[in-house]
Amino acid sequence: MNVTEITRRVGAKKTRKRVGRGNGSGSGKTCGRGHKGLGQRSGATRRGLAEGGMFPLFRRLPKVGFNNAQFRKEFQIVNLGDLEARFDDGEHVTAASLEEAGLIRDREDRVKILGEGELKKKLTVDAHRFSASAATKIEALGGTVQWLTPKPKKKFVRRPPAPKAEDGGKAKKKGGKASGKEQAAGKKGKGREKKAKE
Repeated sequence: MNVTEITRRVGAKKTRKRVGRGNGSGSGKTCGRGHKGLGQRSGATRRGLAEGGMFPLFRRLPKVGFNNAQFRKEFQIVNLGDLEARFDDGEHVTAASLEEAGLIRDREDRVKILGEGELKKKLTVDAHRFSASAATKIEALGGTVQWLTPKPKKKFVRRPPAPKAEDGGKAKKKGGKASGKEQAAGKKGKGREKKAKE
């Protein structure tokens, strides 16, 4: 009997598997490694998508298009309702204080403030991004929005509508030149007049 078997530490330390102690033990001779090949060597590793000599699946599938996932920027999201519940009036909200309040995990990572929830306190908020509604609500209460990075540029700018033509210009155009149908009708009428004279 061992002292570890009669205390609360039973099973805390698993005993080492003794291999190569005869075929009767179940792990003798090859010690559970099988016969020859890479698995018999010490320090051998195989990549996750290895399929032996078979042409691997990731090479059989077609690669089409462009994936923008590697350029994606992820943000830790905090809503105004969370700021209302965790901070006092007039307080300065930073990434460090958000981490201490349990609203984000990493103070070194990016933070974005969203406008969900009601805010009734005047706060000074530091973040990398603000939604338009969040910035409006904070500033409406006399608070301050401090961007830690430059504001993102607008990806699409809508063109202003084309100026409408004045009514006088349309009237001039109508009076100046006859339409195509009117001109065709006029030519037909002239042809009939010539035949009548003959």
